[in-house]
Amino acid sequence: MLRDKLPELICPAGSLPALKAAVDHGADAVYLGYKNDTNARNFAGLNFDQKALTEGVRYAQSRGRKVLMAINTFAQPGRVADWQAAVDGAADLGVDAVILADVGLLDYAKNRYPDLRLHLSVQGSATSYEAVNFAHREFGVRRAVLPRVLTLAQVELVIKNTPVEIEIFGFGSLCVMNEGRCWLSSYATGESPNTVGACSPAKYVKWEKSPGQMTTRLNGILIDRFGDNESAGYPTLCKGRFEVNGETYYALEEPTSLNVLEILPEIAKIGVAAIKVEGRQRSPAYVAQVTKTLRAALDALASDSERYHVKPAWQADLAKVSEGNQATLGAYNRPWR
Repeated sequence: MLRDKLPELICPAGSLPALKAAVDHGADAVYLGYKNDTNARNFAGLNFDQKALTEGVRYAQSRGRKVLMAINTFAQPGRVADWQAAVDGAADLGVDAVILADVGLLDYAKNRYPDLRLHLSVQGSATSYEAVNFAHREFGVRRAVLPRVLTLAQVELVIKNTPVEIEIFGFGSLCVMNEGRCWLSSYATGESPNTVGACSPAKYVKWEKSPGQMTTRLNGILIDRFGDNESAGYPTLCKGRFEVNGETYYALEEPTSLNVLEILPEIAKIGVAAIKVEGRQRSPAYVAQVTKTLRAALDALASDSERYHVKPAWQADLAKVSEGNQATLGAYNRPWR
């Protein structure tokens, strides 16, 4: 039996066109961020200025969809006011919730805007119900996004022991680390998603084309070499190919996308409140395709949960936008446990 309702579908909006694509193709909510380092997808050409925010919030809410503002980096010394101003701006815009990781900002938001709905970001690294309950008790957090390191049984354990809504990732790039605790980008560049809002900031990235291959580097560190017949991925340390004991391979993590289509009934059964799609750095076409496909799957589950099955066309459509053209259930399914 399913719980009272299906998980909400939460989709990424790295731009106004992406926001509209998500809303038009069936997202229940979109998540977005400012065009600065208060959010963890702070790449050039992405995110929202005040004009785009105003239009985006109006577009989504006028169609009955929610807008979640990600202010999920950590306030830096001497600049705390910048992060507080971001919270102020979100409250003024009338967003449906603010996604925070920094406990100081959670405290600020709780006391300054007691009616503002607060979500704990995945960057908060809450992997236990004790951590989630702490955020609820101290800051009134209503929802927590779990890092992509838990099995489905562990997710269920959290849900059974907290009054807080639980949101999990359902599609998109994986993170090999426990989000909020990764030091790889900082090790290579001195900057990290927690501080400047970007993993492998673009100013440190270098692409070098030569006959027959493309080489990618991060702050001078060789990350990968791609043949002309390979798609050259963005150079992040965790997804590079390195020489280890004479062999060259993906030593930390292979490029692949999380895809939970086949376990949607189990996700709904244990009471997950929301399924999140990764990809604010991806195109509006990606957002449209993933949103449309997951919407169809969730609607099919709602219509007849007993006969739910994954249609080949759904998998084919998601495969087109999967990282490395392959998919995985990630940590949700660990047979060796």
